Amino acid sequence: MTDAAALPGQPRGAVAGPATARAVNILAPNPSAMTLDGTNTWLVAEPGSDLAVVIDPGPLDERHLKAVVHAAEAAGRRIGLTLLTHGHADHAEGAARFAELTGTKVRALDPALRLGDEGLGAGDVVTTGGLELRVVPTPGHTSDSLSFHLPADRAVLTGDTVLGRGTTMVSHPDGRLGEYLDSLRRLHSLTTDDGVSTVLPGHGPVLDDAQGALEFYLAHRAARLDQVRAAVEAGVTEPGEVVALVYAAVDRSLWPAAELSVRAQLEYLLGG
Repeated sequence: MTDAAALPGQPRGAVAGPATARAVNILAPNPSAMTLDGTNTWLVAEPGSDLAVVIDPGPLDERHLKAVVHAAEAAGRRIGLTLLTHGHADHAEGAARFAELTGTKVRALDPALRLGDEGLGAGDVVTTGGLELRVVPTPGHTSDSLSFHLPADRAVLTGDTVLGRGTTMVSHPDGRLGEYLDSLRRLHSLTTDDGVSTVLPGHGPVLDDAQGALEFYLAHRAARLDQVRAAVEAGVTEPGEVVALVYAAVDRSLWPAAELSVRAQLEYLLGG
């Protein structure tokens, strides 16, 4: 058995519960090969404040959505705002119902996901109840992917851009590998320039070595790209065949997701 401290990013043993002084994870009951333990719904608040922000309410599961509300109430807070890292259903499907339960607006990059007049974009700073969250565009997994820098905790909430275990997919054709690599570099710069040390991911445990996790992700992507390039040079160009060759050691249930990443890699290699 491998010690968690030796794994990329130093993942913690527990997934749900308090993660930093300001962030608590309420785990959605939707575990799967793709969602790991389930979707992490983040309840974030400034200590002493009676207002909280929720990031990614998760799937349309009434018990989960009410559990998030109850977690805030148990801490003596009400929810003042809902944010989305991206529009995949396991993160965003419950947002409209959650807005009904809480009376909050929903802010997202994609206008189709917003409830209210305000969206989210590069350079935006969300301030609710004294909390400060800085919006970091991180497209690549999807075109609308965002991360949220929580400077007071030296943390970043990454949605699906960085996971607590394993690696994520590039959701071709919406996601693009070049943008994803740029996003990883952007997040890495937060660890070197802004002191970010903790990743609060959309799935899986908290990572206590943000820089190590980002360096692993970049190295992993480079290695996969080299493997796909070698396959193409050997005449293997059909995405499904590339998956069978390059991802042979990966659980077959994940091959459909791997094929999306392979399509993105092939597009990248061809300069698309």
